[in-house]
Amino acid sequence: MSTLYHFGQFVLDPGRRALSRADSPVSLTSKAFDVLFFLVRNPNRLVTKEELQQAVWGDTFVEEGNLTQYISHLRKALGDNAEDARLIVTIARKGYHLTADVTVAEAAETAKQAAVQVSAIESPGDEAAPKAPKRWRKAVVMGAAAVLLAIFGFASWWHFRAVAPSSQKIKLAVLPFANLTGDPNKEYLADGLTEEMISQLGRLNSEQLGVIARTSVMGYKHKDVRLDQIGRDLSVQYVLENSLRESGDHLRLTAQLIQVKDQTHLWSQDYDYAAKDTLSVENEMAKAVAREIRVRLTSHQQGDLARSRAVNPEAFDTYLQGYYHWQLNTDKDTDIAAKYFERATQIDPSYALAWAWLSRARNWQANEGLIPMGEGRRLSREAVERALALNPNLAAAHAQMGRIKQQVDYDWAGADAAFQRAIALEPANAENVGFAAWSAAVLGRFDEALPLFRRAVELDPLNAYSWDRLADAELFMGQLDQAAADSKKALELNPDAGSGADLLSLIDLLQGRAQDALPEVDRVHYAPERAWLYALTYYALGRKKESDAALSELITKYYASNAFEIATIYAFRNQTDEAFEWLERAYAQRDPSMMYAKVQPLLNSLHNDPRYVAFLKKLNLPN
Repeated sequence: MSTLYHFGQFVLDPGRRALSRADSPVSLTSKAFDVLFFLVRNPNRLVTKEELQQAVWGDTFVEEGNLTQYISHLRKALGDNAEDARLIVTIARKGYHLTADVTVAEAAETAKQAAVQVSAIESPGDEAAPKAPKRWRKAVVMGAAAVLLAIFGFASWWHFRAVAPSSQKIKLAVLPFANLTGDPNKEYLADGLTEEMISQLGRLNSEQLGVIARTSVMGYKHKDVRLDQIGRDLSVQYVLENSLRESGDHLRLTAQLIQVKDQTHLWSQDYDYAAKDTLSVENEMAKAVAREIRVRLTSHQQGDLARSRAVNPEAFDTYLQGYYHWQLNTDKDTDIAAKYFERATQIDPSYALAWAWLSRARNWQANEGLIPMGEGRRLSREAVERALALNPNLAAAHAQMGRIKQQVDYDWAGADAAFQRAIALEPANAENVGFAAWSAAVLGRFDEALPLFRRAVELDPLNAYSWDRLADAELFMGQLDQAAADSKKALELNPDAGSGADLLSLIDLLQGRAQDALPEVDRVHYAPERAWLYALTYYALGRKKESDAALSELITKYYASNAFEIATIYAFRNQTDEAFEWLERAYAQRDPSMMYAKVQPLLNSLHNDPRYVAFLKKLNLPN
């Protein structure tokens, strides 16, 4: 008797190593059969790549790309192309899931069954041979890793760009690098390589390729999510899966390009480099890729690819550690990030990117009162000027200079130019697109701002902050219902972050529903913001004593960084003289919220006062 496995329309006979569909034979390679046999014995659960590799190849070393090729072969053999009827589902970065119910039965070995026997079809090189490891200095490999990622990213783009219709914009998600080193302290490296990969691919022609921003893809880190679900969440046609491995004294970077609609594996590559060869190899590869995709790139992009990119490995590694802490988004981690960025500039004074991020960290520290405002602004300006002197084509530096021109200099035209330059250099950088949108919005140019805000949301659809900023603009325009809807979307994405709750409370106030605003204020975590909203809400409710208490707290604790907010409270309470007094204080402090002076609806009571027109002129804002 032979054990048969029935799933869907298929019957698998391990004794005869045969697969049939409606009594017709289905041809499989020997190893593809082994992979399917293991999946059939483990249906309706996540089977990790490691499990499959161990079950099919044992202790023999196998490239990860080989496994994905067998999965792709199986899908074709099973006719597994329809998205709503997929048998083998990819779980991003983890493994595979056979979704069919499997029944096991005993059957006689009849002649009919023999007719559907499948002979193993082995192609040359079907069995992966172990590769002899080389020896590297890890620091140099890490230093060049981001550039190497860009190179194989460009190659992957060239591979799949012919698959999509020329009139259709390709959208790609770079999934977080899986840290397979076994060392949790390497998370900063995996995250940093993810950011570099996104950044490099985002510099390609934005009319043809859209790359999803870091914030949206990082939500899938350490999560078992079906690839088709990721495709729906992000509206992408392709994903790039990545992993980082370390064994002894070497690193291996693996990338795999997958088409979402049928989960077809299109391209895979492992990257190992000897220290002495890294710089020459990356330069030659970049030139080769530039030749292949020259019709897709501007002359500037071709020249950029052709140039060698020397990276100091220790400075790069230090920068990545700083960037990791920056993304944690707390005052403590920002202080840590600033120390790492500063250390990176000390290791390599020519490292422009580290100077640009040191400028951002100093600016944050100044705005949050972590260092004196004057000192922080001076250090921030010096750092970004150094970055631009070192690399005039660095998008991060132009964006940061735009922030300084906007928040400190009130040079709106200069800020606009800086942000436009940043998005020209990195069209897929959602944050910089958002900066450019703000630059138009604070001047009241909402017809320009809204398309940019929506573009930022498209590039970063799972980022609550992107939806918050869109809602802010809609609030300034008076589109309160739409602003409320987008604020709720932000809260759905992340109930514990962003300004969704404070926007909803402000919308309730402006629509005359102060009682509804109170529960929203209770959800605001940031203490100065909460005190500001309590002062406004209690006043609207006629509870002046409680409003005074909240205002007093704001003045006592946060006057150095929230002068503009204090001015809006007085304006809302129709205390005009006090409102202008605090606006002048905000001006003297270079409060970054001053950019909203023209569009903030809480200042509407001041608009007919001649002092308001004079104040806008002082800020170089058009009336």
